[in-house]
Amino acid sequence: MELAGATGQVAELVAAALGVRDETSSPPQVPVSGLADRLAAALRGQRLLLILDNCEHLVEEAAALVELLLRTAPAVRVLATGQESLALPGEMLFVVPPLDQASAVAMFADRSGTSLDAESTPWAEAICRRLDGLPLALELAAARVRALGVRGVAERLDDRFRLLGGAGRGRPARQQTLRAVIDWSWEQLTEPQRAAMLALAVHPGGCTLEAAEAVGVDLDLLDQLVNRSMVTGAPRYRLLESVAAYCLERLDQDDPVVGLRDAYYTELAVRAAPHLYGSAQRRWLSRLDEEALNLRAVLDSVESPRLVEALTWYWYLRGRYQEGYRHTRGTAWGSGFALLAGAGRTGGTEFPDARSRWFLAHACMNFGDVSTAAGLLEEALAQFRALDDRWGEAAALAGRAKQAMFQGDFDLAARSGAESMAIFGELGDRWGRLQASDILGYLAEVTGDYARAGRLHREGLRIAEDLRLWTDVSYRLSSLGRIALLTGELERSAEFHERGMRLAGEQANRFAEEFARVGLGLVARRSGDLDRAEELLLESLAWNRRLRTEFGVPFYGVTLILAELGFIASGRGEAAAARALHLEGLAAAREVGDPRSVALAQEGLAEVAALEGSFEEAARLLAEAAALRESVGAPLPPSERGDVDRVLRMIASGP
Repeated sequence: MELAGATGQVAELVAAALGVRDETSSPPQVPVSGLADRLAAALRGQRLLLILDNCEHLVEEAAALVELLLRTAPAVRVLATGQESLALPGEMLFVVPPLDQASAVAMFADRSGTSLDAESTPWAEAICRRLDGLPLALELAAARVRALGVRGVAERLDDRFRLLGGAGRGRPARQQTLRAVIDWSWEQLTEPQRAAMLALAVHPGGCTLEAAEAVGVDLDLLDQLVNRSMVTGAPRYRLLESVAAYCLERLDQDDPVVGLRDAYYTELAVRAAPHLYGSAQRRWLSRLDEEALNLRAVLDSVESPRLVEALTWYWYLRGRYQEGYRHTRGTAWGSGFALLAGAGRTGGTEFPDARSRWFLAHACMNFGDVSTAAGLLEEALAQFRALDDRWGEAAALAGRAKQAMFQGDFDLAARSGAESMAIFGELGDRWGRLQASDILGYLAEVTGDYARAGRLHREGLRIAEDLRLWTDVSYRLSSLGRIALLTGELERSAEFHERGMRLAGEQANRFAEEFARVGLGLVARRSGDLDRAEELLLESLAWNRRLRTEFGVPFYGVTLILAELGFIASGRGEAAAARALHLEGLAAAREVGDPRSVALAQEGLAEVAALEGSFEEAARLLAEAAALRESVGAPLPPSERGDVDRVLRMIASGP
């Protein structure tokens, strides 16, 4: 029994459909209650299924009739459809969900008569996702494919009501356009329910009960809308994307609900900010993750320095450097984000506090500008200690440990890293422990303690995965790849580096991607695949040189790459090319002041000298390199002596 067009008299409609006549009645008509009783009496003892379709606008009358029928005719079963349940005892509720993604795509392809290929499938998936898997909306969209193509439909969904209008001829009027579909549901709502829908629509990421109440939607209204299938239920209340778009069209630009939303999320971010530095870090990161779309909506709606300040550290932790740079441009934090985002050096070097000074130093260190970072770190560390800011002190110590590693001062690196780790441990800040463990793990690696290095990097990986710090996960995977390389597990090393590289690419973090790429180059050379190694390393060299040219960054990352390319050239017997590469690497190493990098370049030049028969020169260069490594307490471990031992054999076999 279709009730969509009915305006009432449900019992009369059902009686007519079942052929139950009221022979005794004559105008005026029998009262509805009397007709319902006669209908129930006529059905007593019968076994049948009564289907009442689209009851939502007549739910009270339909519920009264069904209750009477089930009480009087126990063998009768009723299947009622609608946006709201009848709420009767014994009712079994089945919520019809939208189609899952695979089913939605299959339906869209079938209705549009399209054979989806590699090019069109992602567009079809986007259509199905944005239309929430609703079959009728998908059919309306499919009808436009012949004129627009799959991509054309997907690209026009921002104007969905125009796109999906007039495409459904042959259906009831309320199903012929997307707007008509939602109009039908909208007309069944009370004014308070409509106001609540408009208030919920300003939350593009859905909202919690607390957020709904902040914009004037109480639990009773939410319950009513959930029961009418207009809103999905707890813990986050959401509107379907098309319903939200419909509501936003009806919302006045100056409606106070927008201001209430902005105030709520600003206060939430301000409340969260201090908890991102400590033991509650994981919980509050997750909380802000849940509200990411809503926070962006607020930032798009109004300029809010308080909100920007509150979200700055969150943007960093989540690797959203471009977003951080966009909102903090012109400040010390903005200068740091510019470096991390690959935009190079910018202004904004006035520091309102020690943490902004530290952040710029931290970014400079990640960018490779250790000389600038060093001065900033010392100033920040002094300020932190004067303020008794333990978190800041631990962060600055981690930075100083990294600086010391770059400059070959391993004793200072070990002391600073251990102190940083201890303080972050006291504070319960797992991000901080991640930073300190990275430095200590690298220190263990260069001193040959691979077991400890592996433990530290695995611990860091667990922390990074738990906090969902995906760029850090990429770095830790590549670091574990380095350990596997040094312990001779070349296949495992390649797997770690490939995983790290994929993840870095997904995060659009070129620094992490290049770290992984260099690792793959190292694996390829040690596996004897010189062509593959050269291809990978030349790509990384070009990127490093571009940084040098565009931003004036010293060659910290390039010294290893040049040495590896030099060894590849030597392996092919190309002495002149090898010498040029190692001399360039030596100049870069001296510029940055890293004794180990200088030693590496000298070892490469020693091989060139041996190739040319200058065995005394080769021996002298190896001795100088060994002395440099000894001077910083980092002699070559046995697993890293392959290149040096090869040169020694060449010297021993010479005249």
